[in-house]
Amino acid sequence: MSEQGFKSGFVALVGRPNVGKSTLLNKMIGEKIAIMSPKAQTTRNKIQGIYTTDEGQIVFMDTPGIHKPHNSLGDFMVKTAMSALREADMVWFLVNADEPRGAGDDFIINRLKDTKTPVYLIINKIDLVNPADLLTIIDDYRQQMEFAEIFPISALKGDGVPELLDFAMDKMAEGPQYYPADQITDHPERFIMSELIREKVLQLTRQEVPHSVAVVIDKIERQDENHLHVQATIVVERPTQKNIVIGKQGAMIKEIGVRARKDIERLLGDKIFLETWVKVEERWRDKPQALQTYGYKEDSDI
Repeated sequence: MSEQGFKSGFVALVGRPNVGKSTLLNKMIGEKIAIMSPKAQTTRNKIQGIYTTDEGQIVFMDTPGIHKPHNSLGDFMVKTAMSALREADMVWFLVNADEPRGAGDDFIINRLKDTKTPVYLIINKIDLVNPADLLTIIDDYRQQMEFAEIFPISALKGDGVPELLDFAMDKMAEGPQYYPADQITDHPERFIMSELIREKVLQLTRQEVPHSVAVVIDKIERQDENHLHVQATIVVERPTQKNIVIGKQGAMIKEIGVRARKDIERLLGDKIFLETWVKVEERWRDKPQALQTYGYKEDSDI
């Protein structure tokens, strides 16, 4: 579907872990489609958010934070992030205003120098620094590589986000409408449900649990016009982690379910009956078959 003058294109969001890529995506789309957590490496798959106006459509690819991988899951995440660069019409490189440029940023900058796609520097969390310090930050990054443009924003508060969206739309070439106007992500509801449950585990647990968790939706069954029955399995790597996720007298698993159910109901507009179980699979992050089973499938062209 293409109309005269309609614009479209793809934008890749890249950056090291925990710079606010998911927060920015959710703010632009206006719905929670990417999970958010203060813990690093929250996003594991390339999550596409779709922004549509009468003028055009932009597909944003929120990528896993680029980092030095320590297992097969880490390898998958970095390959996923780098593959997004090849698919994009523009790349947004997100950095934190309140943290000095580090080895992780330099690692990504070196990768970005090789891409032929225009790279835009997005300095996030400007609400956490003195405005007078911004010029120093901008100057520092300018010395590392040549950026097409630089935008200071606060994804959480929304400062500079509408202007960034307008700029991106203006830069897009004429093209087709890839998705229906009311569609906000390319991922199926099953994936979003599993991510929302995983987010609650990340928010509520500590120690070694967060990075060892996968969530699988086993069954979605419509009970009537307004009610869905959802069964989900939370996968961890050790029995001790299972005990933490279940909690004393099942308190933790109950709280995870209550919080996840509210988000899923808000997203789907249905009443949800959510059942969750916890399963131990040792070292699943290093098992190719387990990675496939739990939704971490590599694109054939990566």
